[in-house]
Amino acid sequence: MLDYLIVGQGLAGSLLAHELLKAGQTVLVVDGGHQGAASKVAAGIINPITGRRYVKSWRIDELLPAAREIYRELETQMGVSIFNERNILRALFNQREENDWQLRMADESYAPFLRTHPDLEKYHSQTIPAFAYGEVTQSAQVDLPRLVVEYRYWLQSRASLLDETFDFDALSFEGEAPVYKGLRPRRIVFCEGYRGAANPFFGHLPFGGAKGEVLHVDIPGIFFVKMLKHRVFIVPLTSGLYWVGSAYEWQYPDDLPTTEGRAYLEERLRDFLKPSFRVEDHLAAVRPTVKDRRPFLGQHPAHPALYLFNGLGTKGASLGPFFARQMADYLLGRRPVDREVDIRRFD
Repeated sequence: MLDYLIVGQGLAGSLLAHELLKAGQTVLVVDGGHQGAASKVAAGIINPITGRRYVKSWRIDELLPAAREIYRELETQMGVSIFNERNILRALFNQREENDWQLRMADESYAPFLRTHPDLEKYHSQTIPAFAYGEVTQSAQVDLPRLVVEYRYWLQSRASLLDETFDFDALSFEGEAPVYKGLRPRRIVFCEGYRGAANPFFGHLPFGGAKGEVLHVDIPGIFFVKMLKHRVFIVPLTSGLYWVGSAYEWQYPDDLPTTEGRAYLEERLRDFLKPSFRVEDHLAAVRPTVKDRRPFLGQHPAHPALYLFNGLGTKGASLGPFFARQMADYLLGRRPVDREVDIRRFD
């Protein structure tokens, strides 16, 4: 018997499948390999200190241990490296920003996440100096594109992947039990990313979307280790290239890269980077967003065999492992989902 049919194999679907399989459940993932999926474009930044006021990310003290544990599990399982602990250098552009940063430095609850004396490493000689800098510790970069691709191979090797786009017209019910193309899973969990807005069962929820454009660039002769936030992020990738992003749009006709997005990112990079660079790739994708910036977890009110795990958004690399585990525990009857992420909060 098939326990779970998971629709979507981006970050959310991959992490949930991992948790359910660990618990001894039978799982089949349905995914057509959508090239514009956000997980295939994102840098996978885990940033404990965010925003203009430099605040701790929501629930970061719980999220970080889960992220380290689960990404390391996946590395061992797949035999690849995906979790890279990298500090973040943050450019501060004026006295007010430096003062705000110093206030955080004086707060004991922030001490585990802030380095007292930032070390610019090679950025010191290869970038135009900002007014000042702060440095974030316990940050990381998760190679999400590699995770998704390698986990897809892993699922295929175990006949646990159905390589197609889910067809809602092929879904029917016998009483409360779902039937999909001859399959009779006990439950179906939708993890479709931004395409969840068109899901006929969960599309009523306040889905949003933010289109992001990024560059992969080569900077000959340079080897940066840390991530740098200077208007835009520059992030070292395991390929030897650097991820530069992101340019965001909230109104967009498609999920394709644009000339304007590339020009914006190149200009921002030239604002602070001294060496010349070469653009190797220009990518775009739409991230699922939620109006309260919290994930979607829960059960359909009229179809009890249908569930949703979505809305990880721009902080998916940090939110994903913790809430995939929570979603699996919920499905297995171990605990309820937190009210803050339960889809019933919008009833």
